[in-house]
Amino acid sequence: MTRPRWIPSLEILLLAGVLTMVTAGGFAHFVSPAVASSLWAGATAVVFVPATLWVLADLRAGRWGADVLAVLALGGTVAVGEYLAGAIIAAMVATGRVLEAAARRRAGRDLSALLARAPTSARVRRGDLVEKVPAASVLPGDVVVVLPGEVVPVDGTVRGEGTFDESALTGEAEPVDHTDDAVRSGVVNAGAVVEVLATVTAEASTYAGVVRLAEQAASATAPIARLADRVAVWFIPVALAIAALAWVFTADPERAVAVLVTATPCPLLLAVPVAVTGGMSRMARSGVVVKDGAALELLGRVRTLAMDKTGTVTAGRPEVIAVVCAPEDSADRVLGLAAAVEEFSPHVLAECVLRAAKSVGAERPRAEAVSETPGRGPEGLVNGRKIRVGRRSEGELPGWARGVERRGRLDLASVIWVEEDGRPVGALLVRDRLRPDAARTLRRLRAAGLTRIVLLTGDRVGNAEEVATMLGLDGLHAECTPADKIAFVRGENEKTVTAMVGDGVNDAPALAAAAVGVALGSRGSTAAAQAADAVILDDRIDRLADAVEIARRAHRLALQSAGIGTGLSVLAMLAAAGGWLAPVLGALVQEGIDVAVIGNSLRAVFSPRSSRRRAPDELVRRFAGEHETLLSVRSAVRLAADALAEGAGQRADDAVRHACRLLTERLLPHEQAEEKQLYPALAEVLGGPEGTVTMSREHTEIERLVRRLRRHLDEAPDGIETDQVDDLRATLYGLDAILTLHFAQEEEAYFTL
Repeated sequence: MTRPRWIPSLEILLLAGVLTMVTAGGFAHFVSPAVASSLWAGATAVVFVPATLWVLADLRAGRWGADVLAVLALGGTVAVGEYLAGAIIAAMVATGRVLEAAARRRAGRDLSALLARAPTSARVRRGDLVEKVPAASVLPGDVVVVLPGEVVPVDGTVRGEGTFDESALTGEAEPVDHTDDAVRSGVVNAGAVVEVLATVTAEASTYAGVVRLAEQAASATAPIARLADRVAVWFIPVALAIAALAWVFTADPERAVAVLVTATPCPLLLAVPVAVTGGMSRMARSGVVVKDGAALELLGRVRTLAMDKTGTVTAGRPEVIAVVCAPEDSADRVLGLAAAVEEFSPHVLAECVLRAAKSVGAERPRAEAVSETPGRGPEGLVNGRKIRVGRRSEGELPGWARGVERRGRLDLASVIWVEEDGRPVGALLVRDRLRPDAARTLRRLRAAGLTRIVLLTGDRVGNAEEVATMLGLDGLHAECTPADKIAFVRGENEKTVTAMVGDGVNDAPALAAAAVGVALGSRGSTAAAQAADAVILDDRIDRLADAVEIARRAHRLALQSAGIGTGLSVLAMLAAAGGWLAPVLGALVQEGIDVAVIGNSLRAVFSPRSSRRRAPDELVRRFAGEHETLLSVRSAVRLAADALAEGAGQRADDAVRHACRLLTERLLPHEQAEEKQLYPALAEVLGGPEGTVTMSREHTEIERLVRRLRRHLDEAPDGIETDQVDDLRATLYGLDAILTLHFAQEEEAYFTL
């Protein structure tokens, strides 16, 4: 049960009692020193009893904690009659407990919020009725009705359109629109009433896994406190030795007590778990849940990273990367025909065709009599014509299509043919694309201190080499079995702290074997999430870099607090041993040291100022979305260049003029809007306008080539001449190359900010 906010905690009651007696003793000292001494002795006793119990509990658990010095100091002040010093130590110990409790409550707030909002019930549609049932009873196939402001209880597919607040899972504040696509449990319906078709049970849903992780994190006792234990192992004997030597050489027990008073680092060493818990809190706000403090400590010391490929550094789903179509046709029409038939197909490639058609706004006509032959693809009637999508039929290919399959092999892409009445009208090149944020993430990881990043994948060598080369990885192991991945991770663990990142069932054993396993929780398997030490809650691999940077900072602050605090305490002990610090003054000095280092540890809860700059989300999403809609424009450029291979003619002329029109009407306005709206808005994030100079120069080159293309067409109003073909092809292929590079650079450099 959660304590109401108006009821003070035991730590606060203890501190209040001690401060009351210390203050009262201060006033009484001017009237009756004996009463004052009694009050200060009482304050000492009030803390001495629980402190002794804390020490005994630590000793029973096999821990040698810093509370030993607190007990010795409290007892020593009473023994030599330094009651005021004892009362100050008591106040110091009680203050440390309050600061620790407050820091833990502040740092754990984000995790407890996840637990508090876990949905326990769901509204399920049964025919015309909507019944409220326990969330655990929802089954795949049930239609769940989610009211405005309610948490989605299970993973599923939105029926129609919906707007959702995903900040609890991803940390992103802006609502996200979903239309007939997947939505995860734990997000909040930020729009009108929506229906969600459940795809898994509540127990197997995303949010249930998050809750389990949060419970583990909340119940764990920040094992990074081992750092404090390591400090205490040498600090306590040093303190006792200095106190003993001061007593032996001066025969003054007060000096020994003064040493023990200045050596009381109880709150000091509590600064370590405070820093760790603060780091866990920041991770939760950044979309990463870590199971315990030990995982955070190890993540902060990782030097080698092993990564799965599919779904980790690649998108994990096939995407249409190019559309090749007949010169007299258009990419939009071909995509529309393919989507009309694929709408009824359960094949894994059907979804990517539908997404591509939707992204370019292709009109999707109605298909009838759709059927599918396994291994061949679906077919149906569209506007009275037979449309088939999949493998190509036997027969001779037209000139424009002869190089498509070779291009697919060169681009490491699959080819989906679109045929109309047995005649190929287009081909879709499909590939699992590299995540746009993968390269930036790896650069950040290297900057954070990782020295070796290796790709472990079960995919073919060719695909794996392409990815490893583009990302500049240090090693590659392709065609790996789960056993191969485990063997590699274990071998690396013997050399240095090694992390493994993956999302599939086949990654789960390696995640468990690594010093730190990190799973992608958005589309990742339940097995991977359960085996991992940390889970990235959304589909962004850059959260991994966030997690490593946060862990590094928390670990650094913990070491910093422990090192500075113990160093200052040693100096204070030497001063006390030399007689320069009386017990009362030593207690005050130690109090200041402890409060300062705990305050330093609390910095782990907050983001450093340099990381608070954010890209303009709305603009970034807008232009990233426009990149998808421009797929048909880029395809038209390549198609026009290919059409010129057969020389000047009507088909080539039509293709070139169509490409020029799309470039002028759709691409150039997009580039100009980026110059006027996006790039100035990014200047603050990138540290000034120089951060976009390279991209602006590419815009200039794109516009120059489009103008050159227009001049060519202006000189040939009746059709392209033979002597124009070579230069036109060079211009179009140049545009194709620079557009491919430019789009990739923007997606990596800007759209992942």
